[in-house]
This record gives sequence, C-alpha cells and structure tokens, in this order.
Amino acid sequence: LRLKDRVGHIVTSLGGGSQLESVGFDMNKVTETDWWGEWKRGDDLSLMATPARHFSGRSLKRNQTLWSSFVLKTGGYSLFLGGDSGYGEHFKEIGRLCGPFDIVLLECGQYGKYWPKIHMFPPQVVQAARDLGGKKLMPVHWGKFSLALHPWNESVKEVVAAAGKAGQHITVPMIGQPVVLGHFYPNSDWWDFE
Repeated sequence: LRLKDRVGHIVTSLGGGSQLESVGFDMNKVTETDWWGEWKRGDDLSLMATPARHFSGRSLKRNQTLWSSFVLKTGGYSLFLGGDSGYGEHFKEIGRLCGPFDIVLLECGQYGKYWPKIHMFPPQVVQAARDLGGKKLMPVHWGKFSLALHPWNESVKEVVAAAGKAGQHITVPMIGQPVVLGHFYPNSDWWDFE
C-alpha cells in the first residue's frame, strides 16, 4: 500500500489484478496477462509473462490466479525473472522462443523431496539456466527465511558448485549489492562463513 501512489504501471498474471484492486490500486495502471502475453512501453521496454510450474494462493482456495515467470527486455538487455517454479520442459521452450538471456534470476532455495514440482533442487537450477540460454545465472529465493529443512546457505553452495562443473557463469551478490549488466557481476563467497 505504501508503494501504491508511487507505481507507474503493474504487469501481473491473470487474476492478480483483483487482489490489487481490493487494496485500492488504480486498475488503469494494471495489466493482467496470460502466458506469452506481452506488455510494451515505447520501443525499449517490454515484459512478457511466460510459463512456470507452481501454484497460487496459500489458503484453502488455491489457483484463483495464474502463476508466471517473466521475460524483461530493456536497454538492449534481456532478463529472465523466474519466480517460483519446479524444473520442467518450459525452460527449454522459453529459451527457444525468447532466449538467449543476458542474465537469468532463478530461485534456488526452499526445496524438498515433498515438493519437487514447485521448487528446483540446486542442480536443476543450473540446468534451467542452461536451457534458457542464460549468459549469467543469479540465484535468488534463498537465505531470507526458511520453509524447507535445509540450512540457509546449502542451496547457494550447491548451485555454485553445480555451475562450476557445468561451466555456467554465475553471480551471487551480497544482499543489497548492485549488479550492473554488462559491467559488474559480484561474485564472492560471502555466504560461506561456517
């Protein structure tokens, strides 16, 4: 709600607009889109919703909205914003239709044997980056809070190791540290202090 009056435009998956409207967002500033739907502003900014394998909602009434990943193109760069997703063939399809990507942001934490279809195991994160044609991989969705039964930094350790074996370039910035596309991709082992 604090961002409401500062937002220029919101692009969300199908059904997401109703949640925004219910808290007072101006629906003229909201675009809902299905997978493969694209929103453009001018010649230099586009956002496309792409498939993901997950669910929506955390209450008794699930799947009232679509879940998505997104392709963002701006400033001559192409980014893949993965959101939550289990591993699947959709990564190859997105890579084939929209790739390659200058950087792919893929979730790498909160996985477990009881939900393999909605969150990726670390080696799958690296495979998804390769399927997408990601020049750089930035693992996200780890180290903030724990939903799974693995140590907070286990997932990033395993993703970094798998990326090294696969020859996948990776960046793991400290929390709040900037990444400058084409110029600066921080990569220290700041998370490995045990």
